[in-house]
Amino acid sequence: MAAYTKAFTGLTGMAVAKNPTHTLGVLYSKNLRALAKMPLDYPYRKNTESLINERAAVIKQSSTIEEAEKKIGMGQIEEVIIQAENELILSRSILEWKAWEPLCEAAPANQWKWPI
Repeated sequence: MAAYTKAFTGLTGMAVAKNPTHTLGVLYSKNLRALAKMPLDYPYRKNTESLINERAAVIKQSSTIEEAEKKIGMGQIEEVIIQAENELILSRSILEWKAWEPLCEAAPANQWKWPI
């Protein structure tokens, strides 16, 4: 990928990423390792793995960061990095919570019914 040179992001408080492809690669690999600890049929794992693999492929296939930004369609690459960081935090939290396990006690009647 071509050298990434950008003076500023134009977003207050958001610095330019020095090496965004490396940063995203590290974040994505950490997130995939966290997701691998979840059950195979857990919907969050399936959807997040799919999203990460799609974005990683886009970054590998793109010749420039600007091209990758357009293909991903989620703003500047710095914003994609923030999204990946937040997704990693959420994945680790879900692992801690074990959200795929059944509830400890039965849910109250009509809790999942809407509108009531």
